[in-house]
Amino acid sequence: MKEYDVIIIGTGQATGTILPELLNAGKRIAVIERDRVGGSCVNWGCTPTKTLVASARAARMVQRAKEFGIETGPGTTDFSRVMERVNSIRNDASRGFQKWLEEVTDFYPFSGSFVDEYTVRAGDELIRAETIIIHAGATARTPGIPGIDSVPWLDNKKILDLTELPEHLLVLGGSYIGLEFGQAFRRFGSRVTVLERGDRIIFREDPDISRLAQELLEEEGMEFHLETEVISVWSDKGEVRVRYRKRNEEKEISGSHLLVAAGRKPAVEGLNLEAAGVRRNQDGYIQVDDYGRSSRDHIYALGDVNGRGAFTHTSVHDGQVFLDHYLRGGGRKIGDRNLIYAMYIDPPLARVGLNRAAAERRGLEYMTAEMPMSSVSRAKEKSETGGVMQVVTESGSGKILGATIFGTGGDEVIALLALAIQAGIPYTRLQETVIPHPTLAELVPFLFNNLKKPE
Repeated sequence: MKEYDVIIIGTGQATGTILPELLNAGKRIAVIERDRVGGSCVNWGCTPTKTLVASARAARMVQRAKEFGIETGPGTTDFSRVMERVNSIRNDASRGFQKWLEEVTDFYPFSGSFVDEYTVRAGDELIRAETIIIHAGATARTPGIPGIDSVPWLDNKKILDLTELPEHLLVLGGSYIGLEFGQAFRRFGSRVTVLERGDRIIFREDPDISRLAQELLEEEGMEFHLETEVISVWSDKGEVRVRYRKRNEEKEISGSHLLVAAGRKPAVEGLNLEAAGVRRNQDGYIQVDDYGRSSRDHIYALGDVNGRGAFTHTSVHDGQVFLDHYLRGGGRKIGDRNLIYAMYIDPPLARVGLNRAAAERRGLEYMTAEMPMSSVSRAKEKSETGGVMQVVTESGSGKILGATIFGTGGDEVIALLALAIQAGIPYTRLQETVIPHPTLAELVPFLFNNLKKPE
């Protein structure tokens, strides 16, 4: 039996974060991966989807060319070339990552399964380590819809295997995955219909943000059916049919393809966590403390599998916290990070910290301000005036509680506010900051001039 200092199960972004320091510390490391190296981000998430979104934006700009005084021929999408570009970028990233792992670690391209709390089966081999890291990620949930097994439904993985553009894409779920793919395919020329169980899309955001996002997407031709309960699905003459209930009335809709974007679950199947005594919570995620330790102190769970974050950047941060704890005995904690993310519809929607609804739920006394993107010079110059900037501050102090930026460049500008929140910089110091013109960021200091109590 081979013995190592560290065994890592899974190759998401935390793996790339922690490996260099572990190697520099002289640790003997085994890495186990049962699927494509790189995890969701490289293979089915950030890298391919944002590549797809970039192509979709190019298509949209061709469609809008006359607005900028540019005459073009009829814009058409060569979907095979779009996907060739997507696959080239993600495949190169995955192969490069795997090549590096094979050079610097003992790499096992198999499923990993615990035999006991120190021993893991990798294929036909048993390997052992004093420290084990579970970084297995998450996967799409299979919805409990009658007939779902009878139709060739798509998730965020399968949709990237398409070779032909869907004529009519039905999307179950009006949040990140559904809307990013939905808008991209609409821009390529597909008809897109979104069925959402709730009374609005992007339910984690404030209602006005949800409404604004829906309006912008509808302007591009996306269709929405809210407050819908899907009753059943089936195939009929090469199409997917969906029966749903809305306000006690049953209706049907058909499409060429069905994308299910109804949530994720931890990818723990086959790990045999019980053999290691690793506990999970009621949602199936591995329970961890603020250092990423499971119910067994020498077994860590990082990234999506621990339910403490669902983004590449939170996975990377988990890795940084682990390193600080494992190598240096430091005090960085998972619970100390601020919520931050960006949703890559176009324009992007980015948030850090609390929005108004979250401040209300916590019973906080707060001030809020907003500025429409139509008031921002940079947005007007680019003819991208859809969206809004919002901030939330603590009443009676200069503390910034959170911000939402929905508009062109918002995914980049949110970092300015994230830095201020992390460093404890009051908004009054931001108001003293000189920022280049013309940029979106230059309006952030002036945004705070409009602070008022919520109505």
